[in-house]
Amino acid sequence: MRKIGVMTSGGDCPGLNAALRAIVRRAKKDHGLSVIGFMRAWEGLLEGDFFEMEFRHVSGILPLGGTILHTTRKNLLEKPGTMERVLARLDEIGLDGLIIIGGDGTLHWAWQLHKRWPKVVVIPKTIDNDVWGTRYSIGFDTAVSVAVEALDRLHTTAESHDRVFVVDVMGRATGWIAIHAGIAGGADVIVIPEHPLRESEVLQIVDERRARGKSFSIIIVAEGVHYVAMKEKESASKYLAGLIESELGISARTVKLDYVLRGGTPTSYDRLLATRMGYTAVDFLVAGKFGVMTSLRGTQIASVPIQRVVGRINRVDEALWAMARTFFG
Repeated sequence: MRKIGVMTSGGDCPGLNAALRAIVRRAKKDHGLSVIGFMRAWEGLLEGDFFEMEFRHVSGILPLGGTILHTTRKNLLEKPGTMERVLARLDEIGLDGLIIIGGDGTLHWAWQLHKRWPKVVVIPKTIDNDVWGTRYSIGFDTAVSVAVEALDRLHTTAESHDRVFVVDVMGRATGWIAIHAGIAGGADVIVIPEHPLRESEVLQIVDERRARGKSFSIIIVAEGVHYVAMKEKESASKYLAGLIESELGISARTVKLDYVLRGGTPTSYDRLLATRMGYTAVDFLVAGKFGVMTSLRGTQIASVPIQRVVGRINRVDEALWAMARTFFG
């Protein structure tokens, strides 16, 4: 093995640069490999926008959010004939392996590529933490930390103004950010796609708090929650805030924490997780262990076949949900 490639695909998140730094240092310093960085994932590969990554390119990037390779959500491989172009480019460049850093959508296309060109390893990243097969993905811990800080700040305003804040966080299919941040940030109600509380339950909790002299409440809602009575394009957070005002007569405001959760400096945990996964991904390629994703299993970085991951979702477990309910109200 002489030359490997790396790309970051899908949405950005904190920790991507830490993974790139680990890949370059492990590959070049310990294995004597060349590392090709592709700008904007598949776009860079097809358009010739790539470069050989040196130590200077990854110097000082450990604490930086985003990705120095930039990224895109465009699924170019969906277009007829694109896969053939990708395969031709990979052979033309002479890669001996490719590390793809991405989430659920990226995993699907990585699997399609692996079936035609086996030398692929994936590193999971997503603040939603919905990639199956790994306990945590890169970016999740930072997103939770940002959400918790927001909840801490909202508490003082909510209490001062006798107000309910309904906080909207990312999580299209799962409620990992909502439940972790809700527990750590002392939210009074947590609403997630896996367990969407009935409207009546939410209203009851808020009303019971008021009866106990608690004139404010903090509710955290994952964006993927849906209620039948919601208007078209209305978020669950806005819907619930409206119900609280109309049914209980309590002032309610929504706070949307969307892209702010994906940006900024990664936590120490995300830096370490990304570093370990980047380091191990290189070793998988060198060992000829293709078609796998790096996975956090317990305290170790292991591998899981991409084929087992594709089409599955890492959902909030029942034990965590049961514990969270103890702290409602």
